[in-house]
Amino acid sequence: MVLYAGFEILDELQIYSSLNTPVGAGLVAGIIMGDMGKGLMIGAAMQLKVLGVGTFGGASKIDATTGTVLATAFSVSVKGLGWQAAISSIAVPVAAIMVELDVLARFTNTFFAHRIDHFIETQNYKAIERNFLYGAIPWALSRAIPVFIALAFGRGLVQKIADALNGDWMWLGTGLTVAGAALPAVGFAILLRYLPVKKHIAYLILGFTITTLFSVTFTNIQTLGAGVSAVNKGFSSVFNGLPMLAIALIGLAFAILHYKNLPLNQQKNSDETAVKAETASTSLNNKGEITDDEL
Repeated sequence: MVLYAGFEILDELQIYSSLNTPVGAGLVAGIIMGDMGKGLMIGAAMQLKVLGVGTFGGASKIDATTGTVLATAFSVSVKGLGWQAAISSIAVPVAAIMVELDVLARFTNTFFAHRIDHFIETQNYKAIERNFLYGAIPWALSRAIPVFIALAFGRGLVQKIADALNGDWMWLGTGLTVAGAALPAVGFAILLRYLPVKKHIAYLILGFTITTLFSVTFTNIQTLGAGVSAVNKGFSSVFNGLPMLAIALIGLAFAILHYKNLPLNQQKNSDETAVKAETASTSLNNKGEITDDEL
């Protein structure tokens, strides 16, 4: 778990395998802890929580991935700690605290950056390459050390908290459970705040309605199938749940229809804007400018 915590931040910065996302963290942590289902539930909830959260200009943001790792570990290993309560009591606070360690990792890397500046002047290219790779060390430690400390020394404390939340502080435990279940809705609200909802309100209504209708229909069919199979042992048909791919394809169809229905001049302007953006990016690359999130 500690090794994964060190890897996930490097993956986010350079490798891009998608294992650095909260869902990826829930998958890996769930496999390690022996409860992949619970890990995916926590990872998915945290992924929805940060849907509308991003970084600009190299700013630090809450580390939902590390929060997911610890929440999954404690939710599986600590008796009486549900995954909803683990999200609100562990994942979210840890994700917020990790902002400070993210800043510390960035600050520490300035040491290697100045060494690289020095070696550029002396044209020591091997040293430049080494110091570039050395920068991965503080980044990995900024996640690995907190996870190690929490897992090594925090289980007893978390177990006491879980016992209290299921005992004298039951009211607080219930509140944390409700809050953890509601956090994905907060993520959706943040995302909708930044999307052009007023301009495309019709598509929002259609998407919500279609998803709800399909969910109810598929759920009823599954319930009916389960009832029939319970009465008739020879009934072997399997009714699957609502595939999210189907909803995604419906959304893609709406997007294509919207684009096709645009006036021709708007389509042309949209295409020209994309070409200009690509040309500007190529121009910046040719000038040797920074092209990652620091730009």
